[in-house]
Amino acid sequence: MPTMNMIQALNSALDVKLNDDPNVLIFGEDVGYFGGVFRVTEGLQKKYGATRCFDAPIAEGGIVAAAIGMGAYGLRPVVEIQFADYIYPAYDQLVSEAARLRYRSAGDFTAPLTVRSPYGGGIFGGQTHSQSVEALFTHVAGLKTVIPSTPYDAKGLLIAAIEDDDPVIFLEPKRIYNGPFDGHHERPVQPWSKHPASEVPEGRYTVPLGQAAVVREGADVTVLAYGTMVHVALASAAEAGVDAEVIDLRTLIPLDIETVQASVKKTGRCVIVHEATRTSGFGAELSALVQEHCFFHLEAPIERVTGWDTPYPHAFEWDYFPGPARVIAALRRVMEG
Repeated sequence: MPTMNMIQALNSALDVKLNDDPNVLIFGEDVGYFGGVFRVTEGLQKKYGATRCFDAPIAEGGIVAAAIGMGAYGLRPVVEIQFADYIYPAYDQLVSEAARLRYRSAGDFTAPLTVRSPYGGGIFGGQTHSQSVEALFTHVAGLKTVIPSTPYDAKGLLIAAIEDDDPVIFLEPKRIYNGPFDGHHERPVQPWSKHPASEVPEGRYTVPLGQAAVVREGADVTVLAYGTMVHVALASAAEAGVDAEVIDLRTLIPLDIETVQASVKKTGRCVIVHEATRTSGFGAELSALVQEHCFFHLEAPIERVTGWDTPYPHAFEWDYFPGPARVIAALRRVMEG
């Protein structure tokens, strides 16, 4: 089976759907001739033509508005917002139109669009190319929010998102496009080819939305993470010598609360890790859910390891980024609780 990095896996998913379904099309800033700023759409315009994969003006609100109209008339558009930091001009269209269309039309119309966007830090992108915006969308009824952590999941989840009849926000952690990242920025970069999840089938397969994965089994503490933080959590558990169970949520909405609940009831402890700012981050919702569902099983307070409530700093990237030192400290605190 071929190995792929996340960019290649996402490209393969788009290729599969363009080939399988004539209603699928791709557009966004620089995604056509140029192949996208991270080359996720490379070669697709040449293969499928400029009516199936094309460039759009720098107008995020217009890109998503056009996609909503296309979806209502039976197409399945996949649009790229070049960086998640620039998705805000499209927020009104996503919240007021895409998320509400099925409800306000009593099911007569749907908005089967997928909005792809690179997100997160760890690449010295500074405050305008490093933001984690997932919580803004998980708050909106009618939107689904997906974040992969491996090439295998990236392809399967993206195909599932494109085939879904509801609007999906598909956030791609750009720090792990080319290889897993354990938070140790001072170490050499590791390629995906050495990771088992880089083995990606060439044809169609799906990873169901709303299904988390237990990526490390353990008995002492549950770690909830997604995206890049899955790899940081795995490294932290190993370095701390803690028998941690690490869950990759994969889909934030719909959330696989059953897997989370079963794990926390087993371990009695929970650490939540995400890169976004702390206040009103998705970790707050996870903490509330764990408390509601598992209160009588908890042996220690729930810990959150997150970004800080500041703009993403360029000069202090690794002070902001939730690395192994902070995760290990949280693991030890809950084990002592």
